[in-house]
Amino acid sequence: MKEQGASFCRTQLPRVSRTFALNIPLLPQPLDLAVTVAYLLCRIADTLEDEASGQDQEALLEELGTLVSLAPGWEAQARSFARRARLALRDEAPPAEAELVLETLTVLQTLASLPSWVHPPIARCVRTMTGGMRQMQRLHGGSGQVMGLPDLQATFMYCYYVAGVVGEMLTGLFIASSPRVAWRHERLTPRAPAFGRALQLTNILKDVREDLDRGCCWLPRDRMAAHGLTPATLALPSLRSRAVALMDELVEVARRELEVALEYSLALPREEPGLRLFCLYPLFFAVATLDAVEGNPAVLEPEPVKIDRETVVTLMRLTQECVDSDEALRALYARCSRIPRDGMEARL
Repeated sequence: MKEQGASFCRTQLPRVSRTFALNIPLLPQPLDLAVTVAYLLCRIADTLEDEASGQDQEALLEELGTLVSLAPGWEAQARSFARRARLALRDEAPPAEAELVLETLTVLQTLASLPSWVHPPIARCVRTMTGGMRQMQRLHGGSGQVMGLPDLQATFMYCYYVAGVVGEMLTGLFIASSPRVAWRHERLTPRAPAFGRALQLTNILKDVREDLDRGCCWLPRDRMAAHGLTPATLALPSLRSRAVALMDELVEVARRELEVALEYSLALPREEPGLRLFCLYPLFFAVATLDAVEGNPAVLEPEPVKIDRETVVTLMRLTQECVDSDEALRALYARCSRIPRDGMEARL
């Protein structure tokens, strides 16, 4: 059963995340499986937030936050949870995410099979995440989806609940798994939330049109209003120049968070290249994504703006070459931060 659960988790990962399927295998064992399980549990929460609604959503999120504690009777409760959660999803829910929800018990059984030091950071993360999701829906969702948050502080709070806590969880796992990391905790811990927030804010900007089409928006309404926009008018072609100006303003906010994320990554010891690359891959992908979003009206069009495979491969190669040099990584970050959308290979 243990091997079957681990096999399911490793197989399911690339079906629900291309990015983390690239960097999680770089981690040493059993940290790689621990982070895989943690990611899948967070993805279950994210699927409930995106694809379930109303009272079902809040109750299921609360139950998931309880299940990760693995209290007595959790297996029977997880079986019931998985059936009810799958039925609560919209018919349009992505098949891989729906399958993952249905296999919640398998993911939790794999968590239970991992060493005891893995459990507290993961349980705390999922409890905080699901509680935060419920709070944001109660405060800002009204009777349906969230359509804009009041201000940048609220957007940052949302980013903390769905990603900043993941940065904290990863730091806890890194510290518990490696004495080399443990003595650097004073540098890592205060920067951990920004690492997660930076990636989440980048995703919010990249996915703004997709979110709008699903009936939700995570951008700050006060910044939209400053540009003469609302969630309802954000994607109007006639207001495209205003929307691009708003997005560029928020891109700068995300870049400042990424600078802290870089310092977080560099605080990891050079003797742990797998941990460094685990953080550096998504960090540099986010840098390239912001380059693609900045000044680009296409980000408000239905077709998603993405970095291409060639850029992904180039960034992976370059970070591998620079992984043991803080100076080289800082220089690479500086070069990548302002690269034109069609100029990655030429500049590097």
